[in-house]
Amino acid sequence: MFAILVIILVIEIGVILEGETLIELITENLSDVFILQGNLLNGYLIAYLSINGLWLHVPILVVIVTADLISGESNAGTFRLVLSRPVSRNALVLAKFITALIYVTLLIILLAGLSVGLGILFFGTGDIFVIFESINILQEEILPMRFMLAFSFGTLGMWMVASLSLVFSAISDNSLSPIIITMSIIILFTIVSSFELGIFESIKPYLFTTHMSHWRYFFDFELDWNRILKSVFVLLTHICLFLGITMIIFNKKDITS
Repeated sequence: MFAILVIILVIEIGVILEGETLIELITENLSDVFILQGNLLNGYLIAYLSINGLWLHVPILVVIVTADLISGESNAGTFRLVLSRPVSRNALVLAKFITALIYVTLLIILLAGLSVGLGILFFGTGDIFVIFESINILQEEILPMRFMLAFSFGTLGMWMVASLSLVFSAISDNSLSPIIITMSIIILFTIVSSFELGIFESIKPYLFTTHMSHWRYFFDFELDWNRILKSVFVLLTHICLFLGITMIIFNKKDITS
């Protein structure tokens, strides 16, 4: 969690030093079309820019912790002692899963508090304009709710990352392999989701990485709840699927050796 604070502080310091240059770069092609007034360099804009970059790093922080939840105890041999008591393997996996969800939720709350809180502290508030599929200008009054919804959706995406990590944590007896495999899959699927090639178009709607980035939909001028709820459904389906796979693997795992 300290890593998030450092990254956000670096971003904030960079904006303090080069903020005006950043605004000029962003609005370079808009100044001829729009009359831009007010506090453009505000905390909400900085928070939006921050989370754009941090969503690339948060999965790493999630995987580093969740990959060790099962494999770490398996390697240490503590499961032999725990399962000698009247505790089912499914209940143990569910406890690990809930622990992972709590960790992820606290991580995202910290990310939200630091990115929005420090942004407002250093730069104040104001309207923001977002360039994603279209140019959207969002008024200051609606931004707290939009950020709350975006971070809530982001939490769901990170829950999915944690559930995937648990699958490989159940397979492995060391913590390094689940980290490498999980991040490799996320990177591979992200690349596939980013390619505008016909061969990938048919599978992209079913990849979790396609939907993890849809927190940006909460910064559209009009919220498209059909697209948002579709992404929520896909992510929840993956979470349940990975949890079920983890339980099946762990129930067959040899913990006596």
